[in-house]
Amino acid sequence: MGILSWILFGLIAGAIAKFILPGRDPGGIIVTIGIGIVGGLLGGWISTRLAGGAGVTGFNVMSFVWAVIGSLVLLLLYRLIFHRTHA
Repeated sequence: MGILSWILFGLIAGAIAKFILPGRDPGGIIVTIGIGIVGGLLGGWISTRLAGGAGVTGFNVMSFVWAVIGSLVLLLLYRLIFHRTHA
């Protein structure tokens, strides 16, 4: 699956990840979109590594699942790094 496909999946996956993990994040919608795109690329990379180089190809459910997983991982990491407590 090409990098442009993972970016497209990432945009949608970022919105899904935000739906799964709601809350106020520093950075707003632009950061969430960026996390989704990079998360989609991360999901593609992870699936390629786990599948022994074959990866997930084409627009299918597993490709989308991997994009959402990558977005969730990055959203959680982002929250851990940039978490701000309000007194």
